[in-house]
Amino acid sequence: MKAIANQTILITGSTDGIGKQTAHDLAKMGATVLLHGRSREKAESVLDEIQLTTGNNKLKYYLADLSSLTEVRRLSEAVRADHKYLDVLINNAGIGTGKRTNTTRELSQDGYELRFAVNYLAPFLLTHLLLPSLRHITPTRIVNVASVGQSPLNFDDVMLEQQYDPMKAYCQSKLALIMFTFDLAEQLKHEQITVNSLHPGSRLDTKMVREMFDSAWGNVQSGVDAVVYVATAPELESVTGKYFDQKDEEQAIAQAYDCEAQTKLWRLSETLTKLSVLH
Repeated sequence: MKAIANQTILITGSTDGIGKQTAHDLAKMGATVLLHGRSREKAESVLDEIQLTTGNNKLKYYLADLSSLTEVRRLSEAVRADHKYLDVLINNAGIGTGKRTNTTRELSQDGYELRFAVNYLAPFLLTHLLLPSLRHITPTRIVNVASVGQSPLNFDDVMLEQQYDPMKAYCQSKLALIMFTFDLAEQLKHEQITVNSLHPGSRLDTKMVREMFDSAWGNVQSGVDAVVYVATAPELESVTGKYFDQKDEEQAIAQAYDCEAQTKLWRLSETLTKLSVLH
């Protein structure tokens, strides 16, 4: 495993919350950190702040709205144009339920249920489009930031058109990300690319959590430490296809391990993202 100072790491959703602090901590360790956000003004501000506080000038930011699969493709193209290889991809970007009083079913720019699109379809597509960079110099890692909040997918109504609930939408999107983790890890097990997911911690004090629950009590740094651990710990170099609750390996809910459900999800994801991948 290469020294952290020689690694290039992309973190989606890294202009706020856990992603921002993760970017800071990895930059402090000397890594080349690729930031991602939606706002140019915010991305520039965060980049300047991290450079100032860490002294690391090996930073770059990329803009993309992950509710648009077209922009996900553009993000992958921009990253690949600038970097022949990636050592770590951290799929951290995501949206919560929003304010508890808002129960309106929202759609992505492609017409999909918004949380499923941003929290799952975007990392599914981005990961596949960046696999050539992750394969360039192995070993490499993919880290998916999921949640202990998990809900089984109903394949007859994945977009929740019949009975929409924002918490269910959030929880099924996070389960989908975990299922993808397990499935992709199995496919890449002979390529020295590990794929793991984690719950960074409960009720961490982030904007997303405060919107979802009106209050938060968890220390953001504990979640950041967990993400950095799964992304960089030498003892996890050969560990793949796992779900962690912070730094401890745990079990996801039953559907996550259902091979038939994994295959259904994969095929649906290929169709929705218009991505053809051998399975």
